[in-house]
Amino acid sequence: MTTKSQTGNMLTSLLRSFRYAASGVAYCFRTQRNLRIHAAAAALALAAGFHLGLSGAELAVLALTIAAVLVAEMFNTAVEALVDIVSPGYHPLAKVAKDVAAGGVLVTALMSLVVAYVLFAPRILELGR
Repeated sequence: MTTKSQTGNMLTSLLRSFRYAASGVAYCFRTQRNLRIHAAAAALALAAGFHLGLSGAELAVLALTIAAVLVAEMFNTAVEALVDIVSPGYHPLAKVAKDVAAGGVLVTALMSLVVAYVLFAPRILELGR
């Protein structure tokens, strides 16, 4: 049985975790130009999705795709920071870690363009008719 004190401590701990997570998101938005670019593109894609009348399922696919790109960018930032701590000088494996993390962002962003094409192209072509 949990006491009121334990419940309060768990809630405090949970809220602290959310604050740490929000701090990480805020850090990325403040310091990572590419994340801000992706976020702006995401806002435009969502606006276009609503304007073009995407279905609920299509909007969900769009939202998950956007989340994947933003999360990839955030993981890239985390990998870069960790590599910089562990290997402040040049090391070929540090370069590999950073390049692979950046490559993950690139692959995710390119695949998001494929998703955007599949979702938007038919509706845009329909507008042209």
